[in-house]
Amino acid sequence: QVQLVQSGGGSVQAGESLTLSCTASRKIFTIVHMGWYRQSAGRQRELVVGRTMGNRTMYADSVKGRFTMSRDNDKNTLYLQMTQLKPEDTAVYYCNHRDREYDYWGQGTQVTVSS
Repeated sequence: QVQLVQSGGGSVQAGESLTLSCTASRKIFTIVHMGWYRQSAGRQRELVVGRTMGNRTMYADSVKGRFTMSRDNDKNTLYLQMTQLKPEDTAVYYCNHRDREYDYWGQGTQVTVSS
């Protein structure tokens, strides 16, 4: 089994930036899907950004132009760079990797944006 360990959340003011990291405990050989999701109070978990093998990266309309997902394969680490943060970005953020058999989730990290 693979464990995904997240880091980098916190509290910021509107307009500031944060970068989230998600490091896998070992290399995942065939990543079918990877992405970041978030869940705010009283709402369902939603896709922030995701990429399915062979397809382009898809961003939620609410974060387009502000968030960027990237991956360092040598470090087995997925990143989410978040800029121009807004109060409505406040949520618990989860990273996800999916291979041909399993769906792996990070433990979640809180991002709080105050106005």
